[in-house]
Amino acid sequence: MILPAETELRAVLARFAHARMEYDVSPTGRTSRALEDATYTLCVITGARTVEDALVTADALLERYTDRTSVTQDDETLAA
Repeated sequence: MILPAETELRAVLARFAHARMEYDVSPTGRTSRALEDATYTLCVITGARTVEDALVTADALLERYTDRTSVTQDDETLAA
C-alpha cells in the first residue's frame, strides 16, 4: 500500500469529522452525501473497507508519523 502524506491524511480526517458533525446536527440529503463522500475518500486513502477500519488505520499511520517526527527532531538535537 502506498502511504498517504501526513498532511493529506490529516486533511481527509478533518473533512470526515466535519461532515460527520454536520450530518449529526442536520441529517439532510446534502449532509448525507457529504458524509458518504468523505467516508469513501477516507477508506480509499487508508485502503480500508469500512469507516471503522479506516479510522483505526489512520490512527496507526498518524502514530507512525509522530514517531518518525520525534526521531528526526532527536537526531537534529544530537547533531547540534
